Formats: sequence, C-alpha cells, structure tokens
Amino acid sequence: MPRLISAALLAIGLTLVNGSASNSHGAIKKPGHSAETRQPNFVFIMTDDQDLHLHSLDYMPKLQRHIGDEGTVFERHFCTIAVCCPSRVSLMTGKLAHNTNVTDVYPPYGGYPKFIAEGHNDNYLPIWLQDAGYNTYYTGKFLNAHSTSNYNNPYPKGWNGTNFLLDPSTYSYWNSTFQHNHDKPVVSDGYSTDLISRHALDFIEEAHASDRPFFLGITPIAPHAKTAEVEGSSIPAFTDPVPAPRHANKFPNARIPRGGNFNPDTQSGASWILNLPQLNASEVTYMDGYYRHRIQSLQAVDDLVESVVKKLEDYGLLDNTYIFYTSDNGYHAGQHRMVPGKGCPYEEDINIPMIGRKVDFVTSHTDIAATLFDLAGIPLREDFDGTPMPLTASEMRGAKSDPRREHVSVEYWGTNLQEGDIGRVSPTGAGVVYYNNTYKAMRVIGDSYNLFYSVWCTDEHELYDLTNDPYQMRNLINTKKTLLGRDIKKVISRLDALLLVLKSCKGSDCTLPWQVLHPNKKVTSLSEALSSKYDKFYAAQPDISFSACELGYLPGSEGPQEGYAYRRGGDWSYWA
Repeated sequence: MPRLISAALLAIGLTLVNGSASNSHGAIKKPGHSAETRQPNFVFIMTDDQDLHLHSLDYMPKLQRHIGDEGTVFERHFCTIAVCCPSRVSLMTGKLAHNTNVTDVYPPYGGYPKFIAEGHNDNYLPIWLQDAGYNTYYTGKFLNAHSTSNYNNPYPKGWNGTNFLLDPSTYSYWNSTFQHNHDKPVVSDGYSTDLISRHALDFIEEAHASDRPFFLGITPIAPHAKTAEVEGSSIPAFTDPVPAPRHANKFPNARIPRGGNFNPDTQSGASWILNLPQLNASEVTYMDGYYRHRIQSLQAVDDLVESVVKKLEDYGLLDNTYIFYTSDNGYHAGQHRMVPGKGCPYEEDINIPMIGRKVDFVTSHTDIAATLFDLAGIPLREDFDGTPMPLTASEMRGAKSDPRREHVSVEYWGTNLQEGDIGRVSPTGAGVVYYNNTYKAMRVIGDSYNLFYSVWCTDEHELYDLTNDPYQMRNLINTKKTLLGRDIKKVISRLDALLLVLKSCKGSDCTLPWQVLHPNKKVTSLSEALSSKYDKFYAAQPDISFSACELGYLPGSEGPQEGYAYRRGGDWSYWA
C-alpha cells in the first residue's frame, strides 16, 4: 500500500497520502531520520482554481481511489488569499500575503516580477529543500507573469529540473509554450495537462536515478478558464475551460449544486456583491455548461494522478513518498448571484479539504512549508507564519484543543474579475472588473462555534454563524441577537481585536494571536476571551479601518497594524 497523505487543498483543502505509513484511521507514522533511513520524497500536485464546495472531487474517481481513499482529509483547510499567484507564493514561503507583499497576479503588486523584486527567488521552498539534501523538480504553471520575455531574467532558483508553462499562453490548453531547464521556450504540440503528466513521469525517472530524496511539483492549469488576449485591453478574456477530446462528452447532465446561496432571491454579501442582480435563466444555463467544462477538464488531471502513482509504484518509490493534492484557491459559480470567478472571502473560494480520514481542525496553505520541513526532519524557520499540520494519531487527538487550530486569516487587495462569457463586456470583449474587493477576513472555529468575520475597505462588516447559516446568507453584524451566550456586540469586539492582530501578524503571532492580546497566556481561544471580565479591555481596542480601497498592500491605508494592548501595554488588570 502506498505511503500517501492526500490533501485536497481546494480553496484550500489538502489531501495527503502516505500508504505504508498510514493506519486504518487515516493518521500516519512519520518516518525516523537516522543514518540508515532516507528522508521521504514529496510529490505535490496542485490544480488551478479547483473547487471543493461545487463537488468537483466527486468526478475524479482515480484521485479518490489512489489518494483519497488512503489519505487524510482536512475538511477545514483554507487558502489565505483566494487568487493564484499570491496563494502560490504564500505556500512556497510559509508566509501570509501581507508578509510576502505579493498580493496580485500581475505587476506592480504581484506576478513573477514582484516575486523577484521582493527577494523570494533567493529564499523559498526549493532552495531550503536543496539545502537539506533534496533534489527538486517542477512542471506546469509556476507564477502569473512568468513569461517568454522574462523567464531567464532571472531563472527561478532552487530547481534541479524544470519544465515551466509560460505566459502569454499558460491558459491556452493547446499549443502552450513550455520552457525546460535553461533551454529556450518551445511552443508545444499537444494538450497541456497530458504534456505536464509526461514531464512529471520523466522527472520521476530522473529522481529515481539519484540516491537523494526528491520534491516534485506538478501544477496543471485545469480547471482554470481558458484565457486569450483582447485587442486594445490589458484585461484578457476568460472563456470556458477546454477538456481533452477524449473527455469532451462526459457528464452531460452535470450541473452546479443548488445550495442555499445559489442565485438567491435576496441579496447577500458585501461591497459589489451586495448589489448584484439575480441571474436569469439563460445565464444559469450557460454556467451549468461552464461547470461541465470544468469537471471535464479535470479528467486529464485524474489520469495524471493515476500515472504518477503507478510510476512511483513501478520504481519502488511509493512507500517513501508523500503525495499532496490541492488547489491554489477555490471557486464560485452562481453563489451569492456571482458569475464564475474567485477572489472572495466566502467558503466556496477559500475552503479546500484534504482527502481521506475526516478531521475538522483548521489548517491553511501557510502550514504546508512547515509541514514538509517537519516530515523531512528539517528545523522549522522562525519566520514561518504557519505551523506543521497534525498528521500522526497523537497529533490529531491534540489538535482540537490546540489554540493554533482555531483560526485562519484571509486577505485580499484590489479588483475582482468576472469569468466566462457572461462575465465579459461583450462576446469579444474583456472581462468585467469590480473594484473595492479589498478586505480582511477570518474563520474562527471551536467546539461550540463556527464563525466568519470580515471587514471590507468600504467599511462594511460581515459576521456569519456557519453552524446555523452554512451558506453565509444572514449577516449578523447589525442584529440585536445573542451569540455564544453574549450580546453580539461583545462577540464582535473580540473578533475585531483578533482580526486586528491577524491582519498584520508575523511569525508565531499568526498562530498564537491571543497571546498578543493577552501576554500572560490566560486567554487562548474565543470562548475564553468572551468572559465578561475582559469586556472593558476589548471595548478599548481600536476598530479595524481602511482609509482607501487600495489595489495592493499599502499599510498606511489599513488603519492600526496591531492590537492596542500589544502596542501600548494596556492595563494589566484587563488581562488578569
């Protein structure tokens, strides 16, 4: 049986499988690291824009058979920014986007040039793994704006072997441009996902020939929209994903799940979302077809997963290889009346579960680098904003009471681009762009609560109780109800203070934010913070605020950057 830890990190779920090290309950046994034992290998498969809540995994039987059925499902795994490039940089650095300062997909605030300008090319996951004795390989999409004009200025560092997709044809599906190692880019003649699968198998063969452990990143573009340049516009057209011909007619009756927030009769959400009109019948019909193209495009990824697992098995590598399966972010289509897209703070865009045994504590993409370090026996870096995910049986038992597993912060800056034909100005035009999509948000989950809290740059606030409102339709922010046994304003004061810390935290403050507010460590969770003896303290905290809806991370426009008590010392009696 393979040593698999399957992590379906979609919007942020993670599937992690390690067969020989797994037990019947989905937990794993971590390998020891002595002179006689080899460090484990890692295969990291990451799709682009794959959803969890729209049930795309249900259409991937090979993934379920080879990884999901053998692995651990992290049902509450989240991305901390719901868009491609910033999420990938956070994953590869172990840092939140406000600490990487890569907050968009293209310059000036994001993309490969920003990744280089911020110094990450000298200080990220493959370099650290190489320093620890690993060979490192990568095939597929790396980062947005990694293109035929800048691929060698400079080359991405830290890799023993690469075969990158390059812009502007990254999302073409056919006739894409690949760039191998330090060779010149070449226009391919084939279907993108199948070519990436072939490159991955070649790298496994190369890795097998070495006596060193290896990391292999495999990043197909499915089910991302196909993109094409629009004459006279800097905004591309986002059209339906393109399946391989062998899969083009599958699932003819599939349609978007009609959950409680699908094209609702009443308005919901905040900022531009709150003003969206209800979708008409033809728009819904189009989106069902778009959804079918998404799950059809994932069939080649399903084939890829099976090919990779079989190749590892053929070479006798599977028993010492951890396989991760995830997405950079999630996706919405029809929820809260939105046309296809991502970039919002709601569950469809940020929650991505792991496959296998169900566990319900919070994990995020910023935990992945730390998890790889932990599995490889590498000392953790002090600048990690995340912490290793619980994988062993004993770690899982303790995770429910671990204060580091109570919360995850989510952030975003700039605009929101609408996708698909109904998200365009005209049939031949660029996508519609909504501004004021800058926000700070968080999920807070404990034994007795399951909450979402957000503050938008428009000064709008949201509070949802997902225990009773799983589709996030009833904003409690201006109600007079009680929540968790307290007046709702008292609950909001705690949530606002917690988010005040998380929105600008660094390092361990991101995993233990209550200790920033209560240095004596007497408060480690929301339930403890709700004690009435802290009412005066939380009433004195400054509110989260924005002075402008910026397109990137400009701290001067984001109000206070850390908690009142942390900055000024406060009154010790408030912490007693």
